[in-house]
Amino acid sequence: MQQLEGLYKGQQIPLQRDVEAISIPFGKSVPIAEDSVVSVMQAKGSTISVAYEGRLFLIEGSDFDALGLSPLPRPTLSTEASEEEIEQFVWDQLRTCYDPEIPVNIVDLGLVYGCRIEHLLSGERIVTVRMTLTAPGCGMGDVIAEDARRKILGAPQIARVHIETVFDPPWSRDMMSEEARLELGMF
Repeated sequence: MQQLEGLYKGQQIPLQRDVEAISIPFGKSVPIAEDSVVSVMQAKGSTISVAYEGRLFLIEGSDFDALGLSPLPRPTLSTEASEEEIEQFVWDQLRTCYDPEIPVNIVDLGLVYGCRIEHLLSGERIVTVRMTLTAPGCGMGDVIAEDARRKILGAPQIARVHIETVFDPPWSRDMMSEEARLELGMF
């Protein structure tokens, strides 16, 4: 994701084509027209948070060309992948998911409590991710969950993804990795 390193907060970018952006915190797809000027809020993982007309939106990696960047391919996994590789893929995808306003991925932020992969008789797999939010009223939960679900479904071996949002135990700063606390200045 080296192309994201050149972006900075507040950078103004005119869109080079129409793009479907995800409205935050509602999670709805909203069209933004070519030549509209958006302001970069955060460029982490495989999405870019932008401000446009006083609202916040996510632009997914596959649509980065609208911002003049190379689009990111959808994450995928070989059909011959081992069980360990499938589980690693799921965790790797979770590490590309960010709250659009916090520059730490949801795993290091301590929001993911667990991940379970179950096998159906048909041979398909269902992934269940148990996660929480930094606060029960956080409006970003649906957006983060949908981002994780879409990314995990890049593995052809995974038929469905269920994101279960729980609040017990409640999230606390102690659940963050040491790297996350350093990134956020909370040591």
